[in-house]
Amino acid sequence: QVQLVESGGGLVQAGGSLRLSCAAAGRTFENGRGWFRQAPGKEREVVAVISWGGGRTYYADSIKGRFTISRDNAKNTVFLQMNSLKPDDTAVYYCAARPFAGVVTYSSGYTYWGQGTQVTVSS
Repeated sequence: QVQLVESGGGLVQAGGSLRLSCAAAGRTFENGRGWFRQAPGKEREVVAVISWGGGRTYYADSIKGRFTISRDNAKNTVFLQMNSLKPDDTAVYYCAARPFAGVVTYSSGYTYWGQGTQVTVSS
């Protein structure tokens, strides 16, 4: 079993920045990781994903150029640096992990999920 714990969410003004962290504990292994988000009344959507080695990443068009996903495997932690935040970025952000080194962009491809962290961007 793998436990994922997110941190770093909060309230920020438009144009500001936040850095989300997701620490993994338990039976960690070579795993692809991802960040997803869900806004009120909307479906969960992919934000960014990263392979075990970090060589493969994917970004949703809506955040490309503003967000950066990275990972520190020595600490079993994945990060999401969010810059130039917009009110449309307001959502609960979830960290996810899958028991494979590669990545996919659909949520059903991930086995383990964190509890979510709220990000609110005010205009």
